[in-house]
Amino acid sequence: MPLESSTSVTIKPAPEQTSGWLKVGVVAAASVLVGGLAAAWWYRKTLTKLNQAETNGTLPECGTSGYDPGDEV
Repeated sequence: MPLESSTSVTIKPAPEQTSGWLKVGVVAAASVLVGGLAAAWWYRKTLTKLNQAETNGTLPECGTSGYDPGDEV
């Protein structure tokens, strides 16, 4: 004798719900990738500016020239 009544309904997850989570995962992964690339580009650009400033003897932020690392304590 089955325990289910004739009016019971079996609930199955909707296939659209699963594909929705997949879309969210893909968007999140793309966002992480783009953010990482932007951070790497910004970091590389900053390092390039600092290396140029060291070579030229100027500090780009404060506009000073003639920086001598030997003056540091």
